[in-house]
Amino acid sequence: MDRIVKIKELLDEKKALDIMDYDLKDSDYFVDYVIVATTMADKHGQALLDHLKKNLKPLGEEFLGVDESDEWILIDLGDILIHLMSEEYRAKYQMDKFLEEINKKRNQ
Repeated sequence: MDRIVKIKELLDEKKALDIMDYDLKDSDYFVDYVIVATTMADKHGQALLDHLKKNLKPLGEEFLGVDESDEWILIDLGDILIHLMSEEYRAKYQMDKFLEEINKKRNQ
């Protein structure tokens, strides 16, 4: 099963909101894919992280780094970054707009 699809399914199982994925291969960005999802609360973000670890590690997925705060969790899988963000932080930092701009430049 495609890794991106599996990650999105796992996030959806635990009620992550507005799950988006961005294919950034062939761009100047430092990873191939980015997944962004909105959390409902800080404990929800932690539950999503735990769910991903529990289900992806047995499949051979390696968590190279995790940076956690109450509002934003960043998960580094090497060629995939996962951003689990509160609704406020997602709006404030406009991660989707930033990633869409990278995608537009790649496609020009």
